[in-house]
Amino acid sequence: MAAADIVEAEVVVGEPGVYDMPEDIYHADPVPGGSLSASGAKLLLPPSCPALYRYRRDHPKVSAEFDFGTAAHKFVLGTGPAITVIDALDWRTKAAQEARKEARAKGVVPLLVSEFGEIAEMARAIEQHPVAGQLFRTDRGTAEQSLFWQDDEFGIWRRARLDWILNPRSIGGRFVIADYKTTTDASPAAIRKTIANLNYHMQAAWYIDALEQFYDLGPAFLFVFQEKTPPYLVSIAQLDPEAEAAGRARNRRACEIWRDCTESGLWPGYEADTDDGITYVSLPPWAARTEGDHA
Repeated sequence: MAAADIVEAEVVVGEPGVYDMPEDIYHADPVPGGSLSASGAKLLLPPSCPALYRYRRDHPKVSAEFDFGTAAHKFVLGTGPAITVIDALDWRTKAAQEARKEARAKGVVPLLVSEFGEIAEMARAIEQHPVAGQLFRTDRGTAEQSLFWQDDEFGIWRRARLDWILNPRSIGGRFVIADYKTTTDASPAAIRKTIANLNYHMQAAWYIDALEQFYDLGPAFLFVFQEKTPPYLVSIAQLDPEAEAAGRARNRRACEIWRDCTESGLWPGYEADTDDGITYVSLPPWAARTEGDHA
């Protein structure tokens, strides 16, 4: 990606473009009136709901798992918030908890000594992987670019922050979006379930659509899953056309909901199955079979 294609960081985004901005500015949503991200889109749809999206947007969560993932991204991608190492065995002591709280207040990611070592080993495993090591070469791509565009169909702003964009000049004329994710199980069978359960197919379609707003070449999207325990195994995954289309269809529904909720100011909770506002529940097949065994 040419340097001329990237706009310097701004606090307010008023024009569509590819922006180089800090992560906290992106997540604070610098678009006047608001914009929708892929993670927000997932929260608007079942099994979540607009009310939960609105609450999470106004009350962002930070957890030890989030800190670990953010730090791993920094090691692998080479960019991100500063990291501080807390000299403690775990987070159970009051001193460790206070140190973690102070670090987060300063915008710094706190890690235990053991976590820092694990993440360093994970980064080395990525470098040594025959595919992932080539994907994340610093001379071939750009990390953490923020894309903002207007969706003509729904009349809303959308945004995306891409982990890694490979320059088409380095890979035969096509953009490749690489998205790095840490996981407990990177086996092919497990990541199929992870993609479905966490709606990662929505993210893939969202990011592809984002990049296509600014470049004519149709991009490919690759997930790079890595386990968080030794030997830090890696799996590279790409969605088939049907999965990508399913993600795109869900994204359109989320955009419609976000537009309607933004215009009305109403963010409904879980929807009942019937007009009387009551969900009538039957046992799932596995539970019904279990009860039948005890009849």
